Amino acid sequence: MTAKIRRALISVSDKTGLVEFGKFLSSQGVEILSTGGSAKALSEAGVPVTEVSEHTGFPEIMDGRVKTLQPAIHGGLLAVRGNADHEAAMKEHNIAPIDLLAVNLYPFEETVAGGGDFDACIENIDIGGPAMIRAASKNHAFVTVVVDPDDYGRVMDEMTAGDGATTDDFRRQLAAKAYGRTGSYDAAISQWFAAQVGETFPARAVFAGQLKQTMRYGENPHQDAAFYVTGEQRPGVATAAQVQGKELSYNNLNDTDAAFELVAEFPETACAIIKHANPCGVATAPSLVEAYQKALACDTESAFGGIVAVNRTLDAATAEEIAKLFAEVVIAPEIEDAAKQILAAKKNLRVLETGGMPDPEADGMMVRALSGGYLLQGRDNRLLDGLKVVTKRSPSDQELADLKFGFTVCKHVKSNAIIYVKNGATMGVGAGQMSRVNSSRIAAWKAADAARVAGDAESWAIGSVVASDAFFPFADGLLAAVEAGATAVIQPGGSIRDEEVIAAADEAGLAMVFTGMRHFRH
Repeated sequence: MTAKIRRALISVSDKTGLVEFGKFLSSQGVEILSTGGSAKALSEAGVPVTEVSEHTGFPEIMDGRVKTLQPAIHGGLLAVRGNADHEAAMKEHNIAPIDLLAVNLYPFEETVAGGGDFDACIENIDIGGPAMIRAASKNHAFVTVVVDPDDYGRVMDEMTAGDGATTDDFRRQLAAKAYGRTGSYDAAISQWFAAQVGETFPARAVFAGQLKQTMRYGENPHQDAAFYVTGEQRPGVATAAQVQGKELSYNNLNDTDAAFELVAEFPETACAIIKHANPCGVATAPSLVEAYQKALACDTESAFGGIVAVNRTLDAATAEEIAKLFAEVVIAPEIEDAAKQILAAKKNLRVLETGGMPDPEADGMMVRALSGGYLLQGRDNRLLDGLKVVTKRSPSDQELADLKFGFTVCKHVKSNAIIYVKNGATMGVGAGQMSRVNSSRIAAWKAADAARVAGDAESWAIGSVVASDAFFPFADGLLAAVEAGATAVIQPGGSIRDEEVIAAADEAGLAMVFTGMRHFRH
């Protein structure tokens, strides 16, 4: 069934495309009702418009809080055409049908994001808009509802093709989108209000996102996937401009986010190379190109097809080195024009520029889906709960610097995590093993292999320090690090066998510090 549009109500805070849309509707013989700034903009552009207060016979009151909450409006939106009782009520109360509603809501999300105070945020909670949208969407069999200025063109095309009418399928699509908008709007208000009253975990938690990208598939080709953004003002994959390359995949986005969050931890110039959400190499250095080279040297094999993240402006010298590697994605806060030109030769390489770095200490929530529910937790935004030397030998200054570096990297490695570090660079990474001792052995093997590739006869684990994301439950994991050649250890501590582990470290001549804080990453 088609529904002819004869009367429209337009009330928008975002005036994008408003005049063009109003002129089109007027050219189609549509009577336009409007409010406030929308009516003024249309009238000044020469579009005939009737003020809502004139249509309802009731003035706007209470600073505009009450203007569309009227039977003349909601009756016109909700009346079922062809229903004798509804039509009789419309006739008795002089209610005219409204066939199209174009509304976008007070900018509540923007007010919050802009740091608005409590009263300003409250005043930007729209009441009439959501009520009208829900009414029009419920009655979509007869009413076309538009909540996004990007859809004005679609409506105009539909009406042109339908001689001023829209189709059932089209109105259903717009109604579904409209309910998504009011739902996300209420979610934003709910989250903000919960924070205002100090509720970290309210009785009902509501989340909303805006579709940014529909993907060819998810982790695997048989899985559907899409990327939604929440509006959090955190530089990263959600805010980045894609400078070049193919569309980002589900796995690209997941790995790139992991890489960028890792390099954001370091105040020093840093580079991380990520594969399957785990770092295969991380390093800090005086120059970005040196940091990249040190990170790559840790595992040149795994870096193939990986993600490269840096926390400084990407320069030409570093871009030249990255261009020698087959990488999937490069992400940086800023990129020099010369670097962009160099990377442009790699047509399939995705290059992202974020405009800034995320704050590793900022609060935030992380969500993980389970069957029938989800887990919600705060962001892992702390690193150490103090350092305590627990062995007879204290670490040297260089060892201590490397221990802190290694523990920072551990925070971003799938548990069980063991990292060997020397001179501000990873030597070997052991990730995601069921046994911590196996992670230690894998990291040691990686360090020996990296040395072999570099042409060194001696494993890079020799003389390194080792970091563990959680305590060593037994001395065996520690002893594996000793066998690999590590000289110092950092771990959270807290095992019932801590004394046994400390004794083993003392016997081996290791320096060991406890952090008092673990960093599981599952």
